[in-house]
Amino acid sequence: MSSYRAVGGLREIAGDYDLFLIDQFGVLHDGQAPYPGAIRVLEKLKSEAKTVVLLSNSGRRSTANATRMEALGFPSDLYDHFVTSGEVAWHQLSAGSGAGQTRRCLLLSRGGTRSAVEGLGLELVEDGADADLVLLAGSDGDSVPLEHYLENLRPAAERKVPCLCTNPDKIMITAAGLRYGAGRIAEEYEALGGPVEWIGKPWPSIYRFALERCSGADGEGEDKRIIGIGDSIEHDIAGARGIGAASLLIKGGILADADEAELSALFAKYKAAPDFLSQSFAWD
Repeated sequence: MSSYRAVGGLREIAGDYDLFLIDQFGVLHDGQAPYPGAIRVLEKLKSEAKTVVLLSNSGRRSTANATRMEALGFPSDLYDHFVTSGEVAWHQLSAGSGAGQTRRCLLLSRGGTRSAVEGLGLELVEDGADADLVLLAGSDGDSVPLEHYLENLRPAAERKVPCLCTNPDKIMITAAGLRYGAGRIAEEYEALGGPVEWIGKPWPSIYRFALERCSGADGEGEDKRIIGIGDSIEHDIAGARGIGAASLLIKGGILADADEAELSALFAKYKAAPDFLSQSFAWD
């Protein structure tokens, strides 16, 4: 399960793949600044005519993420598409499918941002007792205790109000260190008895959405050699394995302090080991 190949940089393997599905947090940046060498990797991939998709478990829509990436120093010409779980959910709700039939929405997001629901015509409520949909798009886990969320969500969970979790990450990188993410809140919502639909890596809907944008109307491009790159075994590596793609684990981000035994345990837990492992997202 741990027979991965260690690589010093992406240059060693880039020639073997056409389509690169790259995570953002923990790979390209830490939320505050780019990691050293990350911009150069994207520049090299584009110079070699690779298709680059930034694939993120962000509950915000793609445009909001692209704007933030621009501010961090990542211009949009460094990638072909930016796909977020928030974007996938927005299209699902816009189409009126599943939980999108409901209209009174309790939105939980990071910093109170509302990009996840703009244009959907949802009536936002503040109390779980008033909601007939919970949209869990982010966490303020670095400033708000988990119990604060649970107190608000209990009435909704008791009524079996459907929850869309559009940020499945259970741990997030913040300026204060690692803190609980929206995925952890969703786990607790399930424990309270509430039904959760997970949207994002490693679930297939976000990969279908991304791959559709990389294929022509006639299916051209569907035979591309694909590699998924990320710092989460549970999300990035398991997600790549689920679509039959190769994977590269970046041992930074949330796994920066994990030793070999801890990595092996995670490979076994999620039944997913990477094909490659690198200490950072670097070219050389």
